[in-house]
Amino acid sequence: MKTDRKNSEGFVRIGSIINKTLKTYRCQSDGELSKIWSLWNSAVGEAIAENAQPAAIRGKLLVVNVSSSIWMQQLQFNKKEMLKKINDALGKQLVNEIKFKVGPVDKE
Repeated sequence: MKTDRKNSEGFVRIGSIINKTLKTYRCQSDGELSKIWSLWNSAVGEAIAENAQPAAIRGKLLVVNVSSSIWMQQLQFNKKEMLKKINDALGKQLVNEIKFKVGPVDKE
């Protein structure tokens, strides 16, 4: 089978495409957002930290595991205040939303 040389010159390594694509979706503040784990306990307070811990960051969404559905409901009422405390501790507005879910709470 004969290969058409003209078409093969247009091929691009998939790695370069993936890197370009990821750069458009990755937030420059990802490094700053990773500080959430170290400042969480002091930002939200001891009672909340005992029952809720950050689990993941997706863009500007912080996913937080909570120990029970009761705590999840309570934290929904305090979400705005928690967002303010977290962003104040980070030094700028990096988290726009918090999603709570029942899951393992690893207290450090």
